[in-house]
Amino acid sequence: QVQLVESGGGLVQAGGSLRLSCAASGRTFTSYTMAWFRQAPAKEREFVATLQWKGSGAYYSYYTDSVKGRFTISRDNAKNSVNLQMNSLKPEDTAVYYCAASLLGQNYYSVQAYEYWGQGTQVTVSS
Repeated sequence: QVQLVESGGGLVQAGGSLRLSCAASGRTFTSYTMAWFRQAPAKEREFVATLQWKGSGAYYSYYTDSVKGRFTISRDNAKNSVNLQMNSLKPEDTAVYYCAASLLGQNYYSVQAYEYWGQGTQVTVSS
């Protein structure tokens, strides 16, 4: 069992920055693919970014097109954490952001691929 707890959400003006963190506990963290998803009101949960486990200590990052160049995902295996640095925020980035973990790491963009989820943290970007 893996427990995930997000933090760092809040209210920010357009053009500002936020850093989300996800603390993981319960099992070996290093071999999990970690990701961030988001869900805006009345919309489905969507993929934002992932660090996909490739084996032998290697990870590869993927981003949805709308956040490329603005968001950066990183992980600290010593602290069992994954972060999402969000810069140049836009009102359309407003959503609840969720941290997710997958041992298989396939179909990294799919909600169904992840076994474990955090409770979410609200990000609101004002215009």
